[in-house]
Amino acid sequence: MPAPPLLLQDQAGFEAAFAALLRLDPRLVPLAARTGCPALRRRPPGFEGLVAIVVAQQLSVAAARAIAARLEQALGGPASRDRLRAAAPEQLRAAGLSTPKIRTLKGIVQMLDAGAVDLCGLHALPMEAATHQLMRLPGIGRWSADLYLLFCLGRADAFPAGDLALQVALGDGFALGGRCTQEGLLAIAEDWRPLRGVAAHLLWAYYAVRRSRLGAPA
Repeated sequence: MPAPPLLLQDQAGFEAAFAALLRLDPRLVPLAARTGCPALRRRPPGFEGLVAIVVAQQLSVAAARAIAARLEQALGGPASRDRLRAAAPEQLRAAGLSTPKIRTLKGIVQMLDAGAVDLCGLHALPMEAATHQLMRLPGIGRWSADLYLLFCLGRADAFPAGDLALQVALGDGFALGGRCTQEGLLAIAEDWRPLRGVAAHLLWAYYAVRRSRLGAPA
């Protein structure tokens, strides 16, 4: 029987995993010296967390937070299937959601209502099986699925290699002469198993430090 997946459940556990990651790959130590230990990112499991990930697709962190706040206000509370099902497209559009994202969220509600995917059962599935279940939902590609497994389920080895910020951060931090490719990032990240999600937190933090150093807006 395979070992249960390592989970990131609280900041103390994350800090222990972060120290273990630096022992796994000392090349990350100079990056950690710049960032310190990042805060663990968590989102609610289930539909609410999935909505937050859809909202954040192709947006800056600041823009995603602003739209998420307006959406919660428009819905009269945190995103739920009942609230999304009842919301008119015009109501969602006024909160800042694009037409494709409205279509995605309505489609996800329909598939969950039909029982095509069981979000509550994902925690019991191996990583790839859970990923493939999520990717059955409209608008959920590999990046979104990986983020759900990392942020909502706390899977320590979930790794969104398609994330541009991770690719840029590694290219800079490892002096690769430019942005690392997704394939290159995945190859290097093999050294970080089973803590690739912890490494993602470090690279996001390093990306933020890098942007500050370059004077780029957040």
